[in-house]
Amino acid sequence: MSANKKKIIVLCTMVLLLVVTGVLNFFIGQKLPSGDPNDGNTVTTFFASHRTNRESARAEEIAYLDAIISSEASSEAAKTEAEAQKQLLCKNIETELVLEGLIKAHGFEDVIVTMSTSNCNVIIKSDELTKEQVGQVKGIITEETDYLPTQLVIVSYNK
Repeated sequence: MSANKKKIIVLCTMVLLLVVTGVLNFFIGQKLPSGDPNDGNTVTTFFASHRTNRESARAEEIAYLDAIISSEASSEAAKTEAEAQKQLLCKNIETELVLEGLIKAHGFEDVIVTMSTSNCNVIIKSDELTKEQVGQVKGIITEETDYLPTQLVIVSYNK
């Protein structure tokens, strides 16, 4: 199979994943609130939508990295770099899931954790966070990761 055909296959796969993301986003968007600000659907939709978008973006990134790794046209350096990026991504996914579970275990209803090389973002389903709650979350993250407290962004969301 020629390099151009492989690139076309990778591109078509990425477009297909993008379409799937759009369809999922549309169906999740159908669960909009009924007008009652206390029904909780907006918050549920936000957290569900964010998770779906995050999973779709990661699936696209993994597919892209897999295409580089499996391509005969890729250099060994590119394959090595793609493998390293894929391992880091998988490690981050696992760590985020662990952090979300630990934070929920401290009594929070829902939480989203996203990690990057420079910071860790935490969105907690709550009207307001106390200093003690923020301290708990910071403690969990600093114990489980190498992030410093200054690299943590912790916010509440309940709109």
